[in-house]
Amino acid sequence: MSKIIAIANQKGGVGKTTTCVNLSAYIAAMGKKVLVVDVDPQGNATSGLGLEKRRLEFSVYDVLVGDCEPNEAIESTGVNGLYVIPSNIDLAGAEVELVNMPNREHVLKTALNPLRNHYDYIFIDCPPSLALLTVNALTAADSVLIPIPGEFFALEGLSQLMNTIKLGKKHLNAQLDIEGVVLTMFDGRSNLTNSVAEEILKYFGKKVFKTRIPRNIRLGEAPSYGLSIMQFDPRSTGGIAYQALAEEFLTRNNDKFEPLTNVGALRVKI
Repeated sequence: MSKIIAIANQKGGVGKTTTCVNLSAYIAAMGKKVLVVDVDPQGNATSGLGLEKRRLEFSVYDVLVGDCEPNEAIESTGVNGLYVIPSNIDLAGAEVELVNMPNREHVLKTALNPLRNHYDYIFIDCPPSLALLTVNALTAADSVLIPIPGEFFALEGLSQLMNTIKLGKKHLNAQLDIEGVVLTMFDGRSNLTNSVAEEILKYFGKKVFKTRIPRNIRLGEAPSYGLSIMQFDPRSTGGIAYQALAEEFLTRNNDKFEPLTNVGALRVKI
């Protein structure tokens, strides 16, 4: 049975979708079968994995409102073993429609349960809010992965996020755990970044991944081509970091994996 990980942070621009796309791509390349579920109406994980949002037959919106079965909405990607239930702007109206549904916090969980035996890992890319879509993700997930950039403002909303996770665990999902914290947009030369990292380490301790994701232009360029950094430039500092993060993630989960020996061969010609 697969492990479901919600990647969440109510702040935008923290590297949440970047982490979802690239971590899932590397884990798939290491021999695992992975599904990304995009529950952000912006659909950035969808486009980042090479899908055209305007041409989708079905999306996660159709799954949530019951217009199609979850397996009907699954699309393949350019990475072997990596699949996605995509999102588009239709999802923006789902919050309103979910409000009146019975067990509204459990709709996504109910949809994903039949898929659990078909994947090793399911990653849910959450919207930058703590509204009903994110609550659905936390109810469906086994754990939460939290990307936090090395900036002061990243600390401001942290208590709100942790309180939401605490309430979700108390009332909706008693098994919910913190998968870990990933430090993103990291600049080790900055005193501020290092100070923020120290505060996060004090708060989360061993839950903080040792791998830190640096600021890297190539990470920002890859989504415009619909590619993960593994396909776009695996030898960039961002590519090396996300490969290391994937290895650390699988090691923490006591999951054997196939090491990537020739990362250059993964690059897609543009």
